Amino acid sequence: MNSTTRNATQQRLTLLGVSSIALVALLYARPGVDSPVASTPLVQTAQTVSAPVQVAAAAPQAVPAPVAKPDSHRQQQAVTSWLSKRYRVAGDAANMLVSTAYVTAKDIKLDPLLILAVMAIESGLNPFAESPVGAKGLMQVMASVHHAKFQAMGGPQMALNPAANIRVGSQILKEYVARGGSVEAGLKTYVGAGAFDNDAGYGSRVLAEFQKLKMVASGKNVPTFNRPAAPAVVQKAAPRQEVAPVMAPPSTASDEAIAGL
Repeated sequence: MNSTTRNATQQRLTLLGVSSIALVALLYARPGVDSPVASTPLVQTAQTVSAPVQVAAAAPQAVPAPVAKPDSHRQQQAVTSWLSKRYRVAGDAANMLVSTAYVTAKDIKLDPLLILAVMAIESGLNPFAESPVGAKGLMQVMASVHHAKFQAMGGPQMALNPAANIRVGSQILKEYVARGGSVEAGLKTYVGAGAFDNDAGYGSRVLAEFQKLKMVASGKNVPTFNRPAAPAVVQKAAPRQEVAPVMAPPSTASDEAIAGL
């Protein structure tokens, strides 16, 4: 063998050796590739070492941190069931009223149980209730006085629509509470007794029902009997009329005073 042949042979052997080393390195770097080398103890050791790293990385995702949130759906179900039994309202109808109250309360930032308490005392959850002085629906809204609030929902004729009545009645209640500075003052104005010394017990009845609803929502067992009586129409008639301005006829004394000028 001459020197040229010997050099060529050495180059091929060198190239073959480098290729073999590269192949082994590639197999070590990719332990998932099937090959005879993958069964060697060295590769098994590499897999064993990498496994705990994968498990440790997956552990936080597999066990998310618990988040404490109130189960509002369960609360609504409890409130719906209680009101349905207490006021003898069909379950589906009670569910619709409670759901609407909760959605409205979330939109206008008011306690849904307070809205439901007012509905219960005002109408006994009767969406077609109407008083002789014109208070209508679930929350006994004076549509003739608050007609502007109904415009976005189709006008005052929508006063007997449950969703519209709850929306407008809740807006009025929130405004009165904000104006009076307390729930008690707001309820007094809502029933039309703002100009009177007392509200004939209306606020106390609403707040008592409100407290019962809060107990029901918290999971407590509250009896459904002894349903509160709705406010007497005679007691509400005069205060309700105070909302609409009425022009009084001039007195005789005024006439004489004017004539003497």
